[in-house]
Amino acid sequence: MTEGWHCLHMYYQVDQQALKSLVPADIAFGRAEVQEILDPASPDAPARLQVSVVSGHKADLGLMMMDPDPLKIDAITQRLRASRLGPVLKAAWSFVSITEVSEYVPTAEQYAERLQREGTLPSDPAFQAKLNAYQQRLPAMNQQRLYPEIPPFPVVTFYPMNKIRHPLANWYTEPFSVRSDLMAEHATSGIRFAGRVSQLITASTGFDDWEWGVTLWSRSPEHVKDIVYSMRFDRASAKYAEFGPFYVGYIMTAKQALEHLRI
Repeated sequence: MTEGWHCLHMYYQVDQQALKSLVPADIAFGRAEVQEILDPASPDAPARLQVSVVSGHKADLGLMMMDPDPLKIDAITQRLRASRLGPVLKAAWSFVSITEVSEYVPTAEQYAERLQREGTLPSDPAFQAKLNAYQQRLPAMNQQRLYPEIPPFPVVTFYPMNKIRHPLANWYTEPFSVRSDLMAEHATSGIRFAGRVSQLITASTGFDDWEWGVTLWSRSPEHVKDIVYSMRFDRASAKYAEFGPFYVGYIMTAKQALEHLRI
């Protein structure tokens, strides 16, 4: 990629029958293999690799990986499949996407126009102060969108979403100015959770069955519930959003995850 990273969310279920068919020596060897494969510090690891255990029946083990090279990410899944524990870790669901800077992230010029629409005139000292602050923040914000650092939060949630194409609520027939204002309102709602929840939106149009993937890292599970509930009242969600399955996980090392899963 010339800009941004490829991203893969991968979910596995533990096949108990396959696990019972392995002798203790195979399990011990397989555990060592998996821990090496899923070591973020390994020279073969993608730029970002995070392991979690997943609540509920949909999956047991979750991986999130990002890298400029999609084949480096795929190599991790292939190494897991070929490992001694490969028959035990059955793929349950996956989501392929890429990082991006959304078209709804305003440039400095667009932000200045928005300030004026909201009633802050260029002659107002607050206008230049707000514009300068935004110009200073924008490069770092776009860097995080394209090459994300994973925050040190213990909870990770992922879900896919689309914008609806219903005849009475078709996102793609609305003018860009309307869509931009709706997304600005949506972003303002999310800012209230700064410090408690960190969000990453990745694009999947042409890569998967949904248009975007939403990853939320949080300090506690309650914060995920609160932000998702709160933001569903924004017009961009209430009228135009369609959500897929939710996967809630708890961050662990590969060793901790295998122990937790009783492998």
